[in-house]
Amino acid sequence: MVKLGSLLGNALQSLFSKPATQQYPTVKTATPIRLRGALIYDADKCTGCNMCVRDCPADAIEILIVDRKAKKFVMRYHYDRCVFCAQCVASCKFDCLEMSNEEWELAEVEKEPFTVYYGNEENVKFILDQAASTESEDNKEG
Repeated sequence: MVKLGSLLGNALQSLFSKPATQQYPTVKTATPIRLRGALIYDADKCTGCNMCVRDCPADAIEILIVDRKAKKFVMRYHYDRCVFCAQCVASCKFDCLEMSNEEWELAEVEKEPFTVYYGNEENVKFILDQAASTESEDNKEG
């Protein structure tokens, strides 16, 4: 049973102490160095070995091939599936993946921004155009 004196003492102490909460949206603090935020992909280092795809427990990564001989790849990354475990980073032998400690505020209202394409701009455009033409052919058949 709690004694009234200790309860009153705790109440008075809390009344005059500084709040423990942070005013997050208005006052931002430095992020920890080892924070695992958004995935960063360097297309120039990628060899298309797909080790990151095989080891991803959440099936959040896809490597799309533009031209294997020229080593042109695009990574489709699904933020909404990712559990930020960094297994893909550990599996990559070519250091083309890393987790950002700066880009971690990933909340969105719509679902579309959660699928991101990484790679050279022309390769991403090629993949998106290819997907759009395939989709329009499917719509014509159906």
